[in-house]
Amino acid sequence: MLFCLASGAAFGAMAVFGKLAYAEGATVGTLLALRFLFASGLFWAGGAGRALPARRDVLLALGLGAGGYAVQAGLYFGALSRIDAGLLSLLVFTFPVIVAVAAVALGRERMTRRRAFALAGALGGTALFVGSTGAVDVLGVALGLGAAVLYSAYILVSEGVAQRMPPQLLATLVCTGAAAALTVSTVALGQFRPGDLTLAGWWWLLCLAGISTVGAITLFFAGLKRVGPTTSSILATVEPLATLVLAFLVFGDTISALGIAGAGLILLAVWLVSG
Repeated sequence: MLFCLASGAAFGAMAVFGKLAYAEGATVGTLLALRFLFASGLFWAGGAGRALPARRDVLLALGLGAGGYAVQAGLYFGALSRIDAGLLSLLVFTFPVIVAVAAVALGRERMTRRRAFALAGALGGTALFVGSTGAVDVLGVALGLGAAVLYSAYILVSEGVAQRMPPQLLATLVCTGAAAALTVSTVALGQFRPGDLTLAGWWWLLCLAGISTVGAITLFFAGLKRVGPTTSSILATVEPLATLVLAFLVFGDTISALGIAGAGLILLAVWLVSG
């Protein structure tokens, strides 16, 4: 349980590290490329890729990183440049409910009363939280919700290969594919400008890769192995709470009573789906 909670806190710090990196000269492109370059390097150095599976699965995992996770990360950090870290975290954390609804639509699972309540809670909670923030950057909110939808699609598509490959190896290959795609694209678009980073900017990007990517994933897998998927999913609800607390401590971000109610509904919805 402690591993799962630590993982959620590490994932929750991602938006805060990103905001701090932006303040120290990082562009969205620089942040994305260096995050995955550092993370994939750390994974490979840790020996996660010593025993590679069949070539088809390796190519599929690399493709998931290049075509799925990289785009999702682009939407996430694009949104982060426009809206508060806490709002973004809660928007993205609707993904467990989106996955559950998509699984029903695809015929993989059936709609239950519990899932219907979860969907209603997630929609209502999101509306309350977004409405409580006053003037909202519509594009930022759209990018955040787009990241949640794309991450849900990534989970559904990767389900098959995840059953045939150790989780750490899958994470290594996904990060490698994302690093390659994001580095090439950001260089081509002129958005890869590491020379603009201050020393503090490099530090925040290292924290983003080491703590909120490699560390968070490794801790989650360690917890998942010990407590199982249901408990680990419920404990993962600490992630947006960690973001809200850190955003308050670092940036002074606050939320209203209406926003707290909305956040509570979203977390309740995730708990209903996880259970």
